[in-house]
Amino acid sequence: MILKKLFNKRNHKNPLIISGPCSIESPNQLEVTVSQLVDQGIEIIRGGVWKPRTRPGSFEGLGSIALPWIQEIKSKYPVKFTIEVASAEHVEEALKYDIDIFWIGARSTVNPFTVQEIADSLKGTGKPVMIKNPVNADLSLWMGAVERFQKAGITDLAVIHRGFSNFRDTIHRNSPLWQIPIEFRTHFPEIMMINDPSHISGKRELVPLIAQKALDLNFDGLMIESHIDPDNAWSDAQQQLTPAALKKMLSELKTRKVKFEGQKMKSQLEEIRQQIDQADHDLLEALHRRFELVEKIGEYKKLNNVAVLQLDRWKEIFESRPDWGKPLGLNKDLIQEIFGLLHQESIRKQTEILDSE
Repeated sequence: MILKKLFNKRNHKNPLIISGPCSIESPNQLEVTVSQLVDQGIEIIRGGVWKPRTRPGSFEGLGSIALPWIQEIKSKYPVKFTIEVASAEHVEEALKYDIDIFWIGARSTVNPFTVQEIADSLKGTGKPVMIKNPVNADLSLWMGAVERFQKAGITDLAVIHRGFSNFRDTIHRNSPLWQIPIEFRTHFPEIMMINDPSHISGKRELVPLIAQKALDLNFDGLMIESHIDPDNAWSDAQQQLTPAALKKMLSELKTRKVKFEGQKMKSQLEEIRQQIDQADHDLLEALHRRFELVEKIGEYKKLNNVAVLQLDRWKEIFESRPDWGKPLGLNKDLIQEIFGLLHQESIRKQTEILDSE
């Protein structure tokens, strides 16, 4: 149980840190990077051997040639090593060199056939597995991948949140969509969750912000790409940190208590939670009243043979509600999302009324 053992050794006070280059480029590049990371106390090294890329022509890793270099590194330094595998053939090659931990990439998680193939090839090996979220924002695919490995008898599991493709996001390389990993955790609270701020941010200046956000949300660990010369890296140059920059960032991250301590703090927390419960109850009553009015409008539209969708009215709501929320300090995007959902439900209810006999 490598992952759980390393995490428990830290008594849950500090995040588990996994670091190393996006791609292994040479024996020297690997050893210099690892030696500097080991000096920081990092015990799990990551490195790309096979690099599935979105488009052909990009550097796709050195492949099996890098595996003996990893084996040599492990003989010199007290580290465990993790690599990405995308096929049974990758697993077979990696096992020859006693790779410690395997991770399943976002592009593989998308395909249940690939996931099953890798799960079958690792069955009975006792190797830990980390599963990245799928490229697209599909919670079921992520959960299904975990379940396939569990059914293969693999119990030393972790998941990696690396963000989701979103062409509308101009800030992140991959949108974090924090609600998805939070929802995942409600289904699998026992599975370690690691955040990958490198792939979420896509640029090194954002890595500390994403890492801190993950710790604030009680993630168990961080996977951060580190390279001795990031600007000249063969892949993902913009998002990698030097080992020195990584050390500085880790020293500045704030860790939080997992639970409240002391009876006074617990009592104050319980009082605030009761107030939240009452606010939620009031909110649900307001929603009930709103949909009663929606149904009344639906009946009126049916009586007068008027179409459900009134675009001018929806535009008025969509534009005015964020303005109403602004003096209250409410986030504009949140307001628009909430009223978008309310509008969808209003359309559904009114359509049912118009279609009823």
